[in-house]
Amino acid sequence: MVAVIVISPEGAETRIAAAEGVSLMQAAVGAGLAGIVGECGGNAICCTCHVYVNDAWLARLPPMDENEDELLEGTASDRTPASRLSCQIKLTADLDGLTVTLPPRQY
Repeated sequence: MVAVIVISPEGAETRIAAAEGVSLMQAAVGAGLAGIVGECGGNAICCTCHVYVNDAWLARLPPMDENEDELLEGTASDRTPASRLSCQIKLTADLDGLTVTLPPRQY
């Protein structure tokens, strides 16, 4: 299992655990976490799973592809250098302890 810490826009921390290989979006939605919608089911077409990745973890993630980069231009909350789509973050043992913050709104 991979542990992920998700911080709400208000600063509350929630720890979720998920199997390796699932996306962060799938793990969050499966855990009933408010703040990640995932309207498209993880197909990288809706931007409702936007997260801000903690700076210490950014370099551990694979680089985003062109599609994710383009989609992040349409997020409801401001895009930052730490912005990623959680449906594009596949959880691995190397990401155990990953910390992300939810944006104020997804749409």
